[in-house]
Amino acid sequence: MTSNFKPIRKAVFPVAGLGTRFLPATKAMPKEMLPINDRPLIQHVYEEARQAGIEEFIFVTGRQKEMLEEHFDYQPELEQTLTSRGGKEDMLEKVRSSEMPAGKLFLTRQPRPLGLGHAIWCAAKLIGDEPFAILLPDDLVLHEQGCLTQMVDVYNQKGGNVIAVKDVPKEHTKKYGIVDIGEKEGNITQVKGLIEKPNPEEAPSTLSVVGRYILQPEVLGYLAAFERGAGNEIQLTDSMAKLIGDQPFHGLEFAGQHYDCGSRLGFIEANIAYGLDDEEIGKDVSTLLTKYK
Repeated sequence: MTSNFKPIRKAVFPVAGLGTRFLPATKAMPKEMLPINDRPLIQHVYEEARQAGIEEFIFVTGRQKEMLEEHFDYQPELEQTLTSRGGKEDMLEKVRSSEMPAGKLFLTRQPRPLGLGHAIWCAAKLIGDEPFAILLPDDLVLHEQGCLTQMVDVYNQKGGNVIAVKDVPKEHTKKYGIVDIGEKEGNITQVKGLIEKPNPEEAPSTLSVVGRYILQPEVLGYLAAFERGAGNEIQLTDSMAKLIGDQPFHGLEFAGQHYDCGSRLGFIEANIAYGLDDEEIGKDVSTLLTKYK
């Protein structure tokens, strides 16, 4: 679809977290490298961004995250081995599909864990003065059309800022950024306000923000103030809220099933769902699950 708005070419992946919920598995390995079915978390979100037309991929990393960069690098020894053995074309294709195009991966560091807003600010020089996407690797959405692709379609219609949202139980609002709802148009909601992790009795709705964002670069100016919010961290939600009223701001109730892979249970559920969706092993996974009923 053609649009008069600036295209979304850049995506930021905040990957500096320690992954403490998954210790000891994440003692030496980045949480984002934990596998969901046959590929790591970070590759799932990379492929979603690539499907949406993203051209530049910005990783906000921390200490001991070198494995993320290596995963997307060219691996000549591995490719040579697979080629020499013959009959490994499917494996060779999987390896090549995980290679980042030359000159498209950019790295910056978040030296201290000061919150998601601070992580995005750390990428400000790489983002520059253009709209950009953010994908949190903890959040996966299983659907033929990726969540970010759906959001880009909305952006091309509405412009401004677009966030992915879903309904949650009222008692869970204190875990999420919550939307103050404006006018609705199908699965697109006008965002009147945003509150980070409100108590259920103070929540304006039960529509929560999921880890997908399309934002205008003006948000970086608000993040640069380093204002502390919930949890004494620099919250992205607080700076996004300051864009409301000055720019279009919409939430998309996306198609597909969302999995919170930042929790152990959500991680296990995602592995089951992606295994069932796998053409090669899906039927066998379904049969296997009957053993545990």
